[in-house]
Amino acid sequence: MITKYLHEAMHRAKYKILEDGTYYGWIDELPGVWATAENLEQCREQLESVVEDWLLLGLKLGHNITPLGGLDLNTQVKAVSSG
Repeated sequence: MITKYLHEAMHRAKYKILEDGTYYGWIDELPGVWATAENLEQCREQLESVVEDWLLLGLKLGHNITPLGGLDLNTQVKAVSSG
């Protein structure tokens, strides 16, 4: 389920080239999740790592995780915790 969420998040990623020639990536639905790098591939890799860290920390701390593409990890985590 976490892998599917990560793939869905990365599918929604947006990128732009900044004035200094570096790349900036972000995901609108996940405020505060962004990355910068010297090229697009590095930016994608860093953004994926940021999403993964954000997700795992959020789950560990019990934060509400933004549902994406029909994937609601909050429901899954509550069901596992209750079981």
